[in-house]
Amino acid sequence: MESFGTHDGPGIRFVIFLQGCKLKCLYCHNPDTIETSGGTEYEVEELVKMAKRMKPYFRANGGVTVSGGEPLLQSKELIPFFKRLKEEGIHTNIDTNGRILNNSAKELLDEYADLVMLDIKHMTEDGYEALTGMRNKETTFNFAAYREASGKKMWLRYVLIPGITNKPELLHAMGEHFKEYKTIEKIEIQPYHKLGVHKWEALGWEYQLKDARENTQEEIEEAAAILSKYFKEVKIN
Repeated sequence: MESFGTHDGPGIRFVIFLQGCKLKCLYCHNPDTIETSGGTEYEVEELVKMAKRMKPYFRANGGVTVSGGEPLLQSKELIPFFKRLKEEGIHTNIDTNGRILNNSAKELLDEYADLVMLDIKHMTEDGYEALTGMRNKETTFNFAAYREASGKKMWLRYVLIPGITNKPELLHAMGEHFKEYKTIEKIEIQPYHKLGVHKWEALGWEYQLKDARENTQEEIEEAAAILSKYFKEVKIN
């Protein structure tokens, strides 16, 4: 948990990182949340009490964000939690990779999620598989289309990796795909970093992007300039 998250949605956020994810992204900075086993169980009311204590800091813009891992693996369990947060007048946000859209996820999204932050991994099937270890990138775009049809707010997130995801043709392809969407308020560029490498090492896993470099300021600005042609707001985290 993170009490004062400032990069996980609008305002100050109480961020809850849930255990378990079906992807294994090469750049994941929370690899300890990938395995579906482990983690600590909490009762809904325990988490609600924590969130209520944060309300003076949330003010008008803040709230609760669930991240991970992949939070929608626990969408059924999140429904009563988000329902209670809404009863307390607390803004709710889900940070997701968009691979899960079952009935529980749809209920959570439609009834209780004020905002969804959708992670766009890659614009090609081969690139998606190389980064995540899974195929079928279309699950993400189907998820986005579902959210768009609901008319409810969505942000996009995109990790910018030199030579892998920061290619102009990929950025233009993403822009073209989403340019007609009305619910997307902004896209957040997340420049590649290696802050999670020590977690991979602690787990005994090989970090396969160890030779990748961080972006130059010029590369970040060039990517932002391209995406600005398609999206209302581009934010660099």
